[in-house]
Amino acid sequence: MQTQHLLGIPFKRMEAREIQHLEWKELQAVLNGINRSTQQGRRDFTLLSLLFNTGARVSEIVGLQATDLRLTEPPSVRLSGKGNKERTCPLWPETARLLLELLEEQDMLPDRPEAVFRNQCGARLTRFGVRLILRKHIENAIPSVPSLKHKRLHPHSMRHSTAIHLLRAGVDLSTIAHWLGHASLNTTNKYLSLGLDDKREALAKAKPLLNRHGKTGLWRHDQNLITWLENL
Repeated sequence: MQTQHLLGIPFKRMEAREIQHLEWKELQAVLNGINRSTQQGRRDFTLLSLLFNTGARVSEIVGLQATDLRLTEPPSVRLSGKGNKERTCPLWPETARLLLELLEEQDMLPDRPEAVFRNQCGARLTRFGVRLILRKHIENAIPSVPSLKHKRLHPHSMRHSTAIHLLRAGVDLSTIAHWLGHASLNTTNKYLSLGLDDKREALAKAKPLLNRHGKTGLWRHDQNLITWLENL
């Protein structure tokens, strides 16, 4: 009887956290602000480029070894995710070139299981280290893109940025789920709630030109329809 009473207690609804991500111009500002004339800068540029290319979890990136990379055509990377589940993610040619240059600079052989990303002491980069790297370059980019100042960004935000970029490019949710290594499509569905501005932009793109009578579509005057679209 008590169990039934407990089961009847409604769960407290929690507001879904806003997905913090980098817009395209923000990402470009962060990457372009990295000083690539130094070895550390080149490492950071390659690291953040790979994070965005793959949408990988930071744990997958710090655990990456040279043997996980395929830098010949077609380039790809093998990632080991949650539960030791492996997946292969394609690489843009530019990302593959950056990784190849990084291996050469570090005198690293592609057939040896050595950590790809290392700190200044030569040890494997940690998750905390990646967080510091991203934070540093975001702060450097704030003067050119002030919107970055109001965002709480962390390495997982790069993963969100990848998903949203793919979604906006028209990639279907199933492909994005496989790309990110989601076990369930329900996890990927959260990226559909992108915000009202995106929906209004989509609505504007769907706006018809003048009809044959020289009048705009009547649907634009249907407030019920407009409200329904904005609530999607």
